[in-house]
Order: sequence, then structure tokens, then C-alpha cells
Amino acid sequence: MTAKIIDWDEDLPEATPEEEYQALVRTLKRTNGFRLLFVECFPAEGERLIAKVQADVTQKKIEVLALDESVYNFYKIIEDLPKRDEINILFVTGLEYSLYEYEKEKKELGWESKDIYSYSWRGVPPVLINLNQQRERFRDNFNMCFVFILPRFAVNYLIERAPDFFDWRSSLFKLSMDRESLQLESMQACWERLKKEDYLALTPEARKRELVRLQGLIDEDEQTPEQKAELFYEQALLYDYAEEYEDAIASYDKALKIKPDLHEAWNNRGVALYNLGRLEDAIASYDKALEIKPDDHEAWYNRGYALDNLGRHEDAIADYDKALEIKPDQHEAWNNRGVALGYLGRVEEAIASYDKALKIKPDKHEAWYNRGIALDNLGRLEDAIASYDKALEIKPDDTSVFYNKACCYALQSQIDRAIQNLQQAIDLNPDKYREMAKNDSDFDSIRSDIRFQALIQG
Repeated sequence: MTAKIIDWDEDLPEATPEEEYQALVRTLKRTNGFRLLFVECFPAEGERLIAKVQADVTQKKIEVLALDESVYNFYKIIEDLPKRDEINILFVTGLEYSLYEYEKEKKELGWESKDIYSYSWRGVPPVLINLNQQRERFRDNFNMCFVFILPRFAVNYLIERAPDFFDWRSSLFKLSMDRESLQLESMQACWERLKKEDYLALTPEARKRELVRLQGLIDEDEQTPEQKAELFYEQALLYDYAEEYEDAIASYDKALKIKPDLHEAWNNRGVALYNLGRLEDAIASYDKALEIKPDDHEAWYNRGYALDNLGRHEDAIADYDKALEIKPDQHEAWNNRGVALGYLGRVEEAIASYDKALKIKPDKHEAWYNRGIALDNLGRLEDAIASYDKALEIKPDDTSVFYNKACCYALQSQIDRAIQNLQQAIDLNPDKYREMAKNDSDFDSIRSDIRFQALIQG
């Protein structure tokens, strides 16, 4: 006969946040000396919790250790705390940043998923190895109660990846946010959506903190599906602008699983796929965006750009035209349309397209440069040089412009000017342009000149 173990708590309703809080307060009041406690809650809720505990547990000295970056030797940090022996309760926030940073580093090193996510000390962040290996020293030397405030994903991480540390002299309290506070925090996270240049300006630490904050909001019990989709989308943008395209696509996919009609996510997902060189997949993603929003000029433009890079120039022009029907002042589309026309040998049309781009954005150096190439191909060398000069006014260090000007001058037998511009190209990029000039037929008329010989021989 096998005895049946009865779990007396299995049918009990889940504790409310207030009940969990009161249980935490009772534990803190009764605890004397070393103990580990974990509180699962969103960081903003953790700040409110600490303030409340400080008001309710007045008979003990309470301090807060806020970690805002990755740490390795946690023992040393505690050892160096001022007036350490007077502390009864130490709240620790921000340990999750060390966990996030570790995961990122291991992915970059090419670790397999089984190594990153399975429980083994090879796959655990140094801070946890430090905590685990020195836990007896923590007990013997630090006569205080440690309370780790962690979002849900970090608690789950500890349970699965460091169970021996998590279970050692510890208790877990779960304090979810109330629905109103959660909605306010979530809406604020999405309202604060930045411009591209602001995302690019974020420091790695600031971006990491934002990613951790978003994950905490996503994991909250009361989170709505619609808000989750927006938070996943925001998470994807943070990855995207950091050029972590695989992670960005994974987050776009999570957003789209909840909200399949989020056309911005389909479009941005396509851009991420393009940046990974997966052009056909990128086009399929743009198609999804356009099914939902046929007048999305960005998706038409991006689709055209991908087709262009596949050599499908006629199809690319058709897509650029669609984008320009919707947004006639999209100078990028006019410029790239010119490039596609040039590939098809429709040079006069290409020049007209560059002129449209430059009418909208006169300082677009790419359009001046491309216009110069088109004029060059028509044999209009003086006009080509004038166009190249405009490009150099905007971007004075564009080596390809100096090289192309040198070609034009050589074809006109203006040897001094050809040598002068070739010299500038080679000074800026010696290996590339010295090698190109050796076999470029444009320089045949000046190849015997001693100055040309000196340049290509270095």
C-alpha cells in the first residue's frame, strides 16, 4: 500500500497582495540575524513596498542596496557597506540586471540554448556562483536579513538555474501590482516611445534597464493581452535599434501572435529580416503589413528596396512608385528609384528621379553622387563633375566621389586634376583605390604619367 501525501494548501485560494505583504512584515519582525527572502514584484511596486515596510517595521534598521548594473562579487559589495553591522534588514534591488547581462554575453559567445538555460554551474551568472559558493560566509559574517526584490522572470530564473541557492534558508513572497497601477505603468512605457535617434543614443546600461522593466510589466498577472502586444513591440524596437535583430524578430513575433493586425510590427520585422540578409522573408513580412494597411508608404518603400537588392529592378520601381503615390516627398524613394532605373539602362529617367529627390532634399549627397554617375555614363563629364562637387560640399570625405572625379578628368585628359583627385582618394583609402586604378581603363590616357605610376605603386 502506498501512502498518499495530502497537500492541505492545494485547494486554498491564492493569497491577495495585502495578505502576502502582511506575511512578509510578520517574517521580517520575527527574523533575527541571517536569512534570505525573495519578493516577486515589479520594480516600481518594489519601491512602494520598501517605503511601506520602513513605515511598518520601525524597530529594525533597514537599508536599501540598489544595483543599477551587472555585479560579480556580491559578497565584497556587502562587506564594504558602511555601518554594515548595524543593519537588520537589507533590501536588494536590481540583481536582475546581472542575469540579463549574462544571458546576452553567452548568446554573443555562441552558447547553445541547452547550455544557457539548463541548470549547471557552467551556465550560471558569476554573481550567483559567488552567492552559492560563499553562502556559509554570508550566514556566518552578515548578521542581517537579505530581501531580494525581483521581477517574475528573474525569480523563475533563480528557481530553474540556481535552485540550491534559492531554496537555502529562503522564502518567497509574491506581490502583484493592482490593475490600475499596472495599466498606468504599461501605458507610460508605451507612451514614452522614442524617436529613432533617441533609441540609438541610449547607453547599453539604460537600454538594459528598459528591457528589464518591460519584461517585468509583461509578466504581471493582471496584464491585458492588448497591452502585452504593445510592450513586446516596444521591447522589439529596443533590440532592433541595437542591431540585435534575432531578438527583435522574436519580440515582434510575440506581439503579432497577440495582435496580428499590428502593421508597424510586420513592417519593422521585415526590416530586421532584411538586415539579417533574409530578403525573401523580409518581403513576405512587408506583404503582411500591406494586407493590413495598403497605404503604408514605408512598407512599399522597404519592399522595393528588398526587391532592388534581389535584382528585381522593375518590381522595385513599381513599389517605389506606390510609395510615392502615397508620399510624394519621400526623397529616399526618388533616389532609390533612380538607382533601379540606372540598372535597367534608363539613365535619363534615373537623372530625372535624382532631380526629384534633390528638389525635396538638396543636401542629399547620395542623390548628387548617383546623379553624377548617371551623367558620367551618358558621357556628360562636365555635368557629372559638377554633381560630384555638390556631393563633396555635403560630405567632403567621400572617397568614391574623389575617385570618380579623377576618372572624369582622366577621360578629358586633364592630367593634373585627375592626379590630384586620385591622390585624395588614395590618401583616404589607399588599398582600395590604388588597386582599382591599376586596371581601370578610364586612366589609360594618363597611365604612362610618372605621377600616376608613383601613385599606384605607393
